[in-house]
Amino acid sequence: MEPSSRFPIELEPHDPAWAEVASREARRLEGAIGEALIEVHHIGSTAIAGIRAKPIVDLVPVVTSLEALDARREAVEALGWFWRGEFGIAGRRYAVLVDERGRRVSQFHAFAIGTANITRHLAFRDYLRAHPEEARAYEAQKIRARELHPDDVQSYNDAKSPFIRACELRALAWWRPA
Repeated sequence: MEPSSRFPIELEPHDPAWAEVASREARRLEGAIGEALIEVHHIGSTAIAGIRAKPIVDLVPVVTSLEALDARREAVEALGWFWRGEFGIAGRRYAVLVDERGRRVSQFHAFAIGTANITRHLAFRDYLRAHPEEARAYEAQKIRARELHPDDVQSYNDAKSPFIRACELRALAWWRPA
């Protein structure tokens, strides 16, 4: 079932099962993408304990090249992922996974190794994990955005963007990869 871009924004308490979904989908993507896949990171709110999140697990597959990933598109789609291509962000490959009811359960934002977007996502995640007060402030922004736009994910995302951009700057200044 083709996923809709308009759906009710649900924010749920952190669920440890989200890490299991991330691990399972990472293994499935590894099988489909093969040697082009370097690693898969669990990012976004579902990767941050203690805050509410849309129950959609965000992943960042890091690949050797977008061309190598594109060559594995059919194998990824065979797993049930809906391929969206760049989907508004140059240098990205985006795909959505839905359950049997058509609800999004996961999405990935794949980038080639060395891309700044990988660093941005990991820094933001790790910063919020290390700074609970910032994580709570982010959660408050998510709740505010949902109240303003309860069933429009694009407007919901737009409403959070100023906070995210400012927090990403703090995160990038703080972050040092492990």
